[in-house]
Amino acid sequence: MDLDVAQVRAFVRTAEELHFGRAAGTLAISQQALSKRIARLESLLGTELFQRGGNGVRLTTAGRRFLAPARQAVAAADAAVAAVSGEEHPLRVDVWGHLYAPMRTLAQVAGRAGELALGHGRDLPSVTTALLRGDIDAAFGRVHPPLPVGLAHRLVRLEPVDAVLSTNHPLAAEPALRPDQLRDSTLWAPGALDRLDFLHRFADRFGIQSTATSVNLGLAHFLAEVAGGPRSFSLVPADVPLPEVPGLRSVPLIDPTPLYAWSLLWCTGKGHPGLGGLAAACAEEAGRNRWLEYDPTRDWLPEPPTGDPGSGRA
Repeated sequence: MDLDVAQVRAFVRTAEELHFGRAAGTLAISQQALSKRIARLESLLGTELFQRGGNGVRLTTAGRRFLAPARQAVAAADAAVAAVSGEEHPLRVDVWGHLYAPMRTLAQVAGRAGELALGHGRDLPSVTTALLRGDIDAAFGRVHPPLPVGLAHRLVRLEPVDAVLSTNHPLAAEPALRPDQLRDSTLWAPGALDRLDFLHRFADRFGIQSTATSVNLGLAHFLAEVAGGPRSFSLVPADVPLPEVPGLRSVPLIDPTPLYAWSLLWCTGKGHPGLGGLAAACAEEAGRNRWLEYDPTRDWLPEPPTGDPGSGRA
């Protein structure tokens, strides 16, 4: 049985979108052409891959089994074409968690990792979808489970987090704070808390009962809102350069110090030649700057790293 790559690609995109119109749009073909390709593939395989009904499109059991090897087949076909044409695209890297400035870290390794083409992912779900589609080669940001099957990640940096609060806050004059001292304050979040895993877990762990949400219009706007609340605070990685916002103070957190984990994320079986160089550059920088040091007796992570990332921060 010989598979038609165009038909398999049409299946994969539709399986990811679960919407014929959107899938057709990503392939720059008509919805009718997409439907014909999938119908021919189903005829060839002798089974239906999708359930079509009033409630939308869903994968059948056969479709779910076919999806992972279908993705591999499309990736292999793309790699074969690239090898013959000699056209090797730059390593396409997407980032998320923009309020915490992920580009600070990537900028320190980009010069040693070959040519990079940078994207602007919104969040972890949108980036994982882009990886599985093959639209990007790697991604950088905070990874938390569950991840879709077929993705792998490597911890790159553990960054201490500071509290930012109004200068009118009762604790603003403290040289350092324990996280539990903030339990009577209001945690300000740049979006719905259930979509912000790190802030959500921090609030649960340290008993923060009061929260407020905002629209993410950039760090300066967000911090101005925090500064406007006399009992408000939020969390920002210690190395993020803060804009000059009147009425705002940054205070280190201790006993324990929360750590924000940055990871490199990629799709297994779709290794771009530049991915190894990027991973090696990240590892070199982490060793030079002690990025992966973690002491469970004085640091806090929502998900402790596997293995021994370091002997503790000095």
